[in-house]
Amino acid sequence: MIRALVITVSNRASAGIYADKSGPLLVELLRDEAGCEVVEGPVVVPDGEAVEMALREGATAGYDVIVTTGGTGLTPMDLTPEMTARVISREVPGIAEAIRQANREKVPTSVLSRGLAGQAGATLIVNLPGSSGGVRDGVAVLAPILQHAVDQIQGGDHPR
Repeated sequence: MIRALVITVSNRASAGIYADKSGPLLVELLRDEAGCEVVEGPVVVPDGEAVEMALREGATAGYDVIVTTGGTGLTPMDLTPEMTARVISREVPGIAEAIRQANREKVPTSVLSRGLAGQAGATLIVNLPGSSGGVRDGVAVLAPILQHAVDQIQGGDHPR
């Protein structure tokens, strides 16, 4: 089973101003739709350096996949992609592009998400938008490919 960690990136949720909604939804969808084991989280952190630290801790802890929600937009405080870029060693651009395109006809602004996907050691890291719709669209893209991606990162061969 894929061990997953969910990290919610939100200055306001991390400060207790409002409840995190996208993180719990992401945990539920990863369990129900992608067959992941999510034993911890969501971990809620403010944007910036705390994201990098949480990603590094998750990769060091040996999670197969870390999925973030939030901090991928265009505001000056949206720094999740920059923090992710500091952690990953190999980018997997097709995942991020597929997520941006997943529901583009209904939500044209989905192309404004700057989320990344990449590999940090044996961990796949994927950034999703902070909205519930963005989380749903992201998991719809991830669910059918996640097991194969994790197998490949861990040295598995292509199925024949």
